[in-house]
Amino acid sequence: MTASFSGQTVIITGASAGIGEACARQFGRAGAAVVLAARGAERLEALADALRSEGVDALAVPSDVSKPDDCAALVERAVEHFGQIDGLVNNAGANMRGGIENYTAAELASVVQVNLTAPIVLTRLALPHLRTTGGAVVNVASLAGRVPVTHEAVYSATKFGLRAFTIAMAEEVRDAGVRMSVVSPGPVDTGFIMEDIDHVPDLVFSQPMSTSEEIASLVLACAADGQVERMQPRLGGHLATLAYVFPVLRRALLPVMERRGRKNKARFVARNRGS
Repeated sequence: MTASFSGQTVIITGASAGIGEACARQFGRAGAAVVLAARGAERLEALADALRSEGVDALAVPSDVSKPDDCAALVERAVEHFGQIDGLVNNAGANMRGGIENYTAAELASVVQVNLTAPIVLTRLALPHLRTTGGAVVNVASLAGRVPVTHEAVYSATKFGLRAFTIAMAEEVRDAGVRMSVVSPGPVDTGFIMEDIDHVPDLVFSQPMSTSEEIASLVLACAADGQVERMQPRLGGHLATLAYVFPVLRRALLPVMERRGRKNKARFVARNRGS
């Protein structure tokens, strides 16, 4: 059963769609007030209105988390409106798929800023409040943070970094009663993948597809019990770790995984195009 978050306030980045929206709805159903952050103000306000119509206390704060000033304003607005912060879900994500020479230095830097710098900055800003409430930070990473993914090198690097940051911080703040967790999903059926499916590496589709709701449930579970990492699918996570620890195994398995992924990807392409 889902834990109760009644009386708690949770900030969720990347909240206007996908995993972030699913987290907002599930935290709301569990009794939390939610602070919704994303760049798209219109979608964010629409979600906040929908949640309020269901009795959830929701606040939309349009934010670009790649900007430290926006991160600071987000935390300040949450405290100003609700008086406390009990949870922070760093879910906003960015990717530039393909060879890095296809992108400018600024575009690549933006992936690092959204995926890694922003969670670090927001954790630092929220931490004094989380120490007071005995709260939780849940970072949404990826199985690409457990094994390097070709043609998603920068994305993979940021997710490796986010996992390392989370695991280190979990020890650093344990005695303060603050919980730090990371959720590492494989492919998730959201626009993050499906709207750019032609450029998504075949390897990504070698793993079973999850739903936003499934990943959001893992986020809530981590916020409740502080387990340092949850993976979906679990077997895929363990295989990714083996492939990282033993590069020879990775090279041997890669062609097989890519063939499987290519077949699965073709099914999703056909579904998306209505054929």
